[in-house]
Amino acid sequence: MPELPEVEVVKRSLINKTQNLIVKAVKINDGGLRYKINKNLIKKIVGCKIQKITRRSKCLLFFFNKDVVMLVHLGMTGKFFFVNKKKKYKTSFYYDINDEKDAKHNRVIFDLSKNQQLIYNDVRKFGFIKFSNKLNLPQNLHLRNLGPEPLSDNFNKAYFKKFITGKKRVIKDILMDQKFIAGLGNIYVNEILFFSRIKPTKKIKKLTSYDITKIIKFTKKILFKAIELGGSSIKDFSSSNGKKGLFQQHFSVYGKKGEDCSTKNCKSKIKKIVISNRASFFCLKCQK
Repeated sequence: MPELPEVEVVKRSLINKTQNLIVKAVKINDGGLRYKINKNLIKKIVGCKIQKITRRSKCLLFFFNKDVVMLVHLGMTGKFFFVNKKKKYKTSFYYDINDEKDAKHNRVIFDLSKNQQLIYNDVRKFGFIKFSNKLNLPQNLHLRNLGPEPLSDNFNKAYFKKFITGKKRVIKDILMDQKFIAGLGNIYVNEILFFSRIKPTKKIKKLTSYDITKIIKFTKKILFKAIELGGSSIKDFSSSNGKKGLFQQHFSVYGKKGEDCSTKNCKSKIKKIVISNRASFFCLKCQK
């Protein structure tokens, strides 16, 4: 599943490719995504200009004139293809392009001005496309309960301490909780805890002030690095220019069960356990 860095890269690619273009027509090949596409609402964007594209957590938000907002969640395998009809498949992001294989998973096709197309493709159909009025956006079901963006100033020590007060959970679960912090997923939480030298099963009541400082620091540092490198390309994602995301080449623990710890002179092995049905990778020696 694309996590915050991957979705951020997609957002930046889409801004570059589609912002200020006008939707000329919409074709729904298969509206049976996680939530069935409302055909009446999607018709409202025909004739509208894409004024801006933003990201909130793992959602992409397309703002049109007439105060219409389209929310897109990529789910497990959702992706956008950008097509310039003069030169086929100029894409916003992709892993591999296979015209024959991709075609059967093209769920929605947006015909845009200047003879362009934007295609929403989703193999497993866990993503969704929904619509909201701009004024109602703060109350939207998918946005209203989200915590702060991890790269924002709102994700700070005071907020962290206040949120965990009185809670009896482990740190891995808290970092995966979208009500605490928006956009983090399993891959990046594993990496954050490794660099913070904190075991994923550590009770939050045992976190020191220094532990919290480290978690905040490495959350921001790792996400910035992942965005810079184009995001991860685990199974379903790669960057907009056709080059695979490079962050997976820098994983220190994720997916490395039984391998040597990357810390100099550690000589321990990476262990894998399951927390809340998600794989957790950590070093028994480095992480306490």
